[in-house]
Amino acid sequence: MFSTVRADDRFRLRLHRARSIQLTDDELVEIRAAQRTFEGAYIRTSLSQFAFALIVLKIFTSEFYSIGALYAVFGAGVLAVSLYRRAQGNKQFFSEVGDDGLNRKVFRTSGNVVIVLAALSVAAYVSLLILTLRLET
Repeated sequence: MFSTVRADDRFRLRLHRARSIQLTDDELVEIRAAQRTFEGAYIRTSLSQFAFALIVLKIFTSEFYSIGALYAVFGAGVLAVSLYRRAQGNKQFFSEVGDDGLNRKVFRTSGNVVIVLAALSVAAYVSLLILTLRLET
């Protein structure tokens, strides 16, 4: 069953709700560094994949359209992983109030995001290899 409590009310830091917290300078630096490292990297990768897809689609002949489409789909996949990573990022800094009213701080790594991105990358590279081999025949 889904909880009707908003995320801003569910996440807490130093007994304050997430929407009303006053962060210290050190906490702000840590959050900004995490955003630059994770969110920024995923977004930049996604944008570069979209740009490369556009270059392939605009410059090359119609035989390469499938490769351009593959890069566009890969960019969309990386963007989706980025959005999921951002949603998971709140759990790194805040504790969560459970249904029983107790505060819980559970550290969770980004292993699930890394596995999804690795699987997406392997699938894209295998597809690229297959598409490239089909060009020769």
